[in-house]
Amino acid sequence: MKILVVEDEPKTLHAIRQGLEETQFEVDIAYDGLIAKRLALKNSYAAIITDVIIPGINGFELVRQLRAQGVTTPILILTALDETSDKVMGFDVGSDQYLTKPFQFAELLARIRSLTKRSRQVEMNAQTLRFAGIEMNLDAKTVTRDAHSIDLTAREFALLEFLMRNQGRVVSKADIAAQVWDLNFDAGTNVVEVYINYLRKKIDKDFPKKLIHTQFGMGYVLREE
Repeated sequence: MKILVVEDEPKTLHAIRQGLEETQFEVDIAYDGLIAKRLALKNSYAAIITDVIIPGINGFELVRQLRAQGVTTPILILTALDETSDKVMGFDVGSDQYLTKPFQFAELLARIRSLTKRSRQVEMNAQTLRFAGIEMNLDAKTVTRDAHSIDLTAREFALLEFLMRNQGRVVSKADIAAQVWDLNFDAGTNVVEVYINYLRKKIDKDFPKKLIHTQFGMGYVLREE
């Protein structure tokens, strides 16, 4: 599982990263709130750990903006601010946990494990995928972007689901063919390109921000530019 750690103090960041990696987590790092926001919107994380006093936008504002954009990833605020009012602010903006410095790594790890376990259970029950304004309900088979309903065929839905589950990752035409059509890829067919174009017309055409991108020579990727 991948964790995003947002911290500008090198010593603290190193300690958290080392501890998480030693317990089999994959770690992305951000030194300021603006970079953290871009990463959190682009990638899928099991949890986010953020300090409050960081460059760019502070941790409280980072959490508030992520929640406003539909990010449901569990967030733990880790900070030296230990006043009750600070803790109330942290929970009010949408954090799930609040841990003050100095801290024992064992307690941080226990809280992260609790958050990721709960997150997996919620994700399994909700059956909803979200990315940059797109929301897919896998049970109802509905798709919206910025609250606008989008009608997809069964094959288009399956293709979008595959891209959503691999958001930020370049997937080849062979990958798509195997997962969406369940067939060995024939280099002579353009079926993947055809359906990517169908999907672009419905997902991207009427919106200023394009999300489905071609990585020439490699495949396709769902990401924000």
